[in-house]
Amino acid sequence: MSSPYGQNYGNYGQYGQYPPPPANPGPPPPIRPRVLWIVLSWVLFVILLIAGVLGFAGGLFAGVNDAAPTTTFRGGETVKVQLDPANSPAIWAAAAQATNVECQVQGGNPDDKITLTQPSTSQSLTLGSDNWELVFQVGVPAAGEYQVACDGDGVKFGVGRELASAKLVGGAVALLVLPGVGFLVAVIVTIVVLVRRSSARKRQRMY
Repeated sequence: MSSPYGQNYGNYGQYGQYPPPPANPGPPPPIRPRVLWIVLSWVLFVILLIAGVLGFAGGLFAGVNDAAPTTTFRGGETVKVQLDPANSPAIWAAAAQATNVECQVQGGNPDDKITLTQPSTSQSLTLGSDNWELVFQVGVPAAGEYQVACDGDGVKFGVGRELASAKLVGGAVALLVLPGVGFLVAVIVTIVVLVRRSSARKRQRMY
């Protein structure tokens, strides 16, 4: 016959058991989004900045090459050249000092209306040792062969084109727009990533 006291001791032993220790939660999950996105956004800005500088330099180089005189001559000489109104022909002059110059352009037909207009804005370019200044914009009625003659003491003349304003403007736009877009994207990405990472840290501390 068992003693009731023994049963009581056994029950007491059951009530005295400790709960198992909590499981190891492990390391917290990494904070998202990663800082790598900030780095990549600024790398993109640098790439677009370089592209803008190269685009501007390319537009400037193309404009100068298009305008460069292809036929040169000295004052008092006459040359025959092919002129096309679509190419905005022009007469350039290079001199060591300011000098009065006169030019005339004649076509095969005496009735051709040919105009020589002084440019409203100064245009200049440097090729080698020659500093060229645009002196006349040439207006011809149609593409064809024309005779060009100019007078000026110690002046070197050249027949070329006007500076291609479209290419220069395109290069300037590339210089301003591409880096601007890259900088704006980099700033937005930086702000968004930092704000979201801060929110993720707060949520981790709550749990």
